[in-house]
Amino acid sequence: MKRWLKVALNIMVIALITIQFFPAQTNTGKTVEEMDFIGLTEPPDRIGKKILAACYDCHSNSTEYPWYSNVQPFGWLLQYHIDLGKKELNFSEYGDYSDRRKHMKLNSSISQIEDDEMPLLSYRLMHSEARLSEQEKKELVNYLTMLKDKLE
Repeated sequence: MKRWLKVALNIMVIALITIQFFPAQTNTGKTVEEMDFIGLTEPPDRIGKKILAACYDCHSNSTEYPWYSNVQPFGWLLQYHIDLGKKELNFSEYGDYSDRRKHMKLNSSISQIEDDEMPLLSYRLMHSEARLSEQEKKELVNYLTMLKDKLE
């Protein structure tokens, strides 16, 4: 039985080493300021910085990757989350959205911030700068609500 355990352990180690040669694709696209949420809406500095810190890694065309993104399978999982986030809302392409879609995305963002669903807990645990205090949540929700109301 010990022999099979050693064989299984060796296979696992070889598999872990092998997958390191298949890195995840990175999210390093270009951001066109005329289409970008921050460039278009020109939020107050404090709010803009918080949006960049809490949202842009997963919801834009440019991600600042942590060191562990180079270790598979963590990099694959991280990229999967980024791809899902960009599919749901991409701040780099906000200017391309119709007013109706902007309204829906702002409304959804407000709800998710209020319900503490965004930023994701897993992201907040690894990125202290993305944690929102109650005051910051209130400011962000008020700002997004103001943008949403302008669209009506």
